[in-house]
Amino acid sequence: MSGDGAALMRHSGARLKAASPESVNTCLWNMDSGLAATRRPGMTSESGEGRVRGVAEIAFAVRDGAIRLAHLYQRHPLRVLFPDAAADDVPVAVLVTTSGGLVAGDRLAIDLRAEPAAAAHVTASAAEKIYRSTGATTEIVQTLSVETGGWLEYLPPETILFDGARLRRETTVALAASAGFLGGGILVFGRRARGEAFSHGFLHEGWQVHRDGILVWGDRLHLADDNGSDIAAIMTDPACFDGAAACATLILAPANGDPRHYVEAAREVQQQSAGQELRAGVTAVGGLLVARWLGFDALALRRAYADLACHLREAAMGLPARLPRLWHV
Repeated sequence: MSGDGAALMRHSGARLKAASPESVNTCLWNMDSGLAATRRPGMTSESGEGRVRGVAEIAFAVRDGAIRLAHLYQRHPLRVLFPDAAADDVPVAVLVTTSGGLVAGDRLAIDLRAEPAAAAHVTASAAEKIYRSTGATTEIVQTLSVETGGWLEYLPPETILFDGARLRRETTVALAASAGFLGGGILVFGRRARGEAFSHGFLHEGWQVHRDGILVWGDRLHLADDNGSDIAAIMTDPACFDGAAACATLILAPANGDPRHYVEAAREVQQQSAGQELRAGVTAVGGLLVARWLGFDALALRRAYADLACHLREAAMGLPARLPRLWHV
């Protein structure tokens, strides 16, 4: 295990320890946790117009020599579970969308924070489904921050876009100078088992990564048929998606060191699963390692994505080369 990983495991104490009664009162109840279910000012009623306004806020901090849950707020349809982590791994939080998917006009706000020297892995219980819309757009805002010496992994399973779905998702990552991050996302275009593709609708997927307050990487994927564009043609164009069933991006921001040191090994991991059904590449840019996939088999892409994530968490932080069991259900 690397020095960084060993230091984090010393703090984690093999699992997330329960907060003391005093810290529960301070960090959860009085901070409008899901336990209190307090309505926050300016929040639209979740029953208004049949649309949900889900919120999940999670923060981990080092307290009394162990990584503890410092803050939790959850609002329907988002819930957060905390399964026991393996003795040699960091604490795990699992996001659950209790509605079973998102429909037109639903909004989610996810805020994740690792305080100084804290580490955590956040995932989701299942693939997120974005259902067909007749006009309104589903919006997801994800704000991730890692403070000095912290490490955060955000590796939810795939998002499935039903044909006609409308999704706008913005993810902002704010890293301190010596913080580390591993995360990304998988997009599946339609329900392929039903013979469905993503041929019309709206997709805006945006990422911004800031290091010490400076924007170091930004990325936008925008597909829309509102302005006369032909999504079906874009999805089948050999110069674009070439009929792919899914695409994915994985980002590594090493806490210390040059991301170029991880590129060759990452390419070797990708090469093990590459083929006619899966195209992949890795590069280093802006102090980050960025890996991409374009897959004609969504399941094969998912497995390749998980393989590289396992490799990178071990290579960068000395953590076990595995993901939570939920990834293998």
